[in-house]
Amino acid sequence: MQTNHPVILFDGVCNLCNNTVQFVIRHDKKDRFRFAALQSPAGQQLLQEYALPHSFESFVLLQNNRAYRRSAAALKVVQQLGGLWPLLAFGWVIPAFLRDRIYDFIARNRYKWFGRSGHCMIPTPQLQARFL
Repeated sequence: MQTNHPVILFDGVCNLCNNTVQFVIRHDKKDRFRFAALQSPAGQQLLQEYALPHSFESFVLLQNNRAYRRSAAALKVVQQLGGLWPLLAFGWVIPAFLRDRIYDFIARNRYKWFGRSGHCMIPTPQLQARFL
């Protein structure tokens, strides 16, 4: 699946993940990012193309023919947002094994803390073009 835009793959039934996608949409002033739920056919196809595990445990950024997962994906996204959000990229100074431990802890508890939806997020007609 070809796209000239960075693609964010997310857990479509996770409330935290859906809120994160909404946050990115609000702060992506250049409409740079595209989105696909990991559960969707497009998400599953991209996981296969990039030889990634077919699990819903990680936020994934596909950009420049590379796949970034977990904390690296989040930091790469925040670097490209408008406003002061790129300042959060100072997180790169934290070793990846520590960042990913924190990421994994939140990921394991995301449904308990933030809940889950019975279905994947359905984009509004205005946002439809940004979803694969």
